[in-house]
Amino acid sequence: MTQKLHYCFFTLILILSSCVYGQDISLYHQYNGRYDFVFFGNTLNTYENGTGRPCEINTSSTAILTLNPGDEIESAYLYWAGSGFGDFEVKLNNQDITAQRTFKVTQSSSGLPFFSAFTDITAQVKSTGSGVYNLSELDLRDVIDYYCWNGTNFGGWAIVLVYKNANLPLNQLTIYDGLQYVPNEINITLNSLNVIDNQDARIGFVAWEGDRSISVNETLRVNGNPISNLPLNPVDNAFNGTNSFTGSTSLYNMDLDVYNIQNNINIGDNSAKIQLTSGQDFVMINAIVTKLNSQLPDATLRINNIDLACDSRKITIDYSVYNTNSTAIIPIATPIAIYTNGILTGTTKTQNSIPIDGVENNKITLDIPNTIQGPFNLEFSVDDNGSRIGVVTELNEENNSSIIQNISLRISPKTNTVADMESCNQGLGIGFFNFSNYDDLVKVKTEDTVSFYTSLEDATLGVENGATAIQNTYNFKTNKAVTTIYIRVQNEYCFSITSFQLNTKNCAPTVHNFISPNNDNRNDTFVNKGIRDIFLNFKISIYNRWGALLWEGNNNTRDWDGYASKGILLDNQRCPDGTYYYIIELNDPDYPIPLVGFLYLLN
Repeated sequence: MTQKLHYCFFTLILILSSCVYGQDISLYHQYNGRYDFVFFGNTLNTYENGTGRPCEINTSSTAILTLNPGDEIESAYLYWAGSGFGDFEVKLNNQDITAQRTFKVTQSSSGLPFFSAFTDITAQVKSTGSGVYNLSELDLRDVIDYYCWNGTNFGGWAIVLVYKNANLPLNQLTIYDGLQYVPNEINITLNSLNVIDNQDARIGFVAWEGDRSISVNETLRVNGNPISNLPLNPVDNAFNGTNSFTGSTSLYNMDLDVYNIQNNINIGDNSAKIQLTSGQDFVMINAIVTKLNSQLPDATLRINNIDLACDSRKITIDYSVYNTNSTAIIPIATPIAIYTNGILTGTTKTQNSIPIDGVENNKITLDIPNTIQGPFNLEFSVDDNGSRIGVVTELNEENNSSIIQNISLRISPKTNTVADMESCNQGLGIGFFNFSNYDDLVKVKTEDTVSFYTSLEDATLGVENGATAIQNTYNFKTNKAVTTIYIRVQNEYCFSITSFQLNTKNCAPTVHNFISPNNDNRNDTFVNKGIRDIFLNFKISIYNRWGALLWEGNNNTRDWDGYASKGILLDNQRCPDGTYYYIIELNDPDYPIPLVGFLYLLN
């Protein structure tokens, strides 16, 4: 994309940006496994700048990627850079590329701005594979004239490619990026290293604006030791337009350089200090890649599930121990410490050795101490002997824990006691009850839910599991003398069951003392409320005023209709009008005394 900058505007921006000196190199990504890296890319300069050649620049250039059999692309990152404020939309093999991250720096001596851009192009490079890559539409032609006077006109691009191959040794590969520059000196500390074996250790640089023709005290040091890569990179001219991967010496004003550093780092190091000094050359470091032989596991743990039983301080935890992105197995019996609210509660260990990229699933049951009240935090820490001390050397010692916060033990809901109920036998043992208000009376917390059942089995099962609950609590019917009603009170996780009894009893009957058997359907027989089909063994005897027995009946006979079946009026003769006497024997243990009284007969 063409940059069109008017001189006055360009000058103003230079003044405003003169305080911007770059972005420090820092960790971008780390790989552990059978990985290696390669750089490829190209310059847009037609000549090395500052040599008196024409000040011109291309808008595109090509480079070739060649992978070996078995190489599998893991990641590919495109960096492009140049003079000016930046062109952040380019094409790679005619596919549009927009910068995902940008870097900028201003040369303190001249006030001139420079830029770099970054995009993850892994998908595109995986699709293309080995072959020719063409970066185009990086157009800096409108700005380089402002840079020719001090020889800082440049443009170029590079792809940092990470690949894996089963035949490679186990390595730790780390990518750092930013944008820092010299002169006179820059110091960069590369953290997060883990040097187990320094054999074949390498470091690679993506750098811009280095000049072959300028070699004034331009020295690259690793941990204080000057390094070189002869014949391409002498000790006094580290960044000089070369490509270590192709052997090119005409990569004008950019460098894709790799150095062997196995004699400059020590086993046990977790960082490396990079120092670049230059007495004259203006060099920008954009990306650094280190490759170290590193065969270590990396134990991580995840709590998958916590099974909480109601009214129990025992909890069962499903968990997994992973060895992802590692370079060695996790040994068998690696300790695991378990903490509640930071207090050691239990220990366990891995049951098997866990291979690279492997996982072990397991579970454990814990007793939560009574000292832990209310919500608590649960932490599992692998490679922890219970004192926060590991016993296995790992790639990363800071990722061993999994924490679940604010766990609450599950408590069944409390209930209130509700009274038993009584109802009169309506006949044949049938009783009706209204316990609709027990829903509110039985529960302590208003948010709890209540349901009623006729069996303990159904109450235990619950409606949600297919049990049938009582729907009509306003007029519940039963034909039993004693019926137990089970109440299920439920909160979010647990339930409690309580009960009360429905007692159907034989209530005292009501005896009427008038009979008029005239077939008007009113008082035609001696009817007594609450006796028939209730007191099943009752006996009624009717006497005249002189004590003579006239009639006897029970639950199996008809009610007395004024006719005699005993005594002088035998053969069902109608009894005359008058006063008669009755004796009703209920034959019920609750009513041992017969009911005695008189009634008047009017034919």
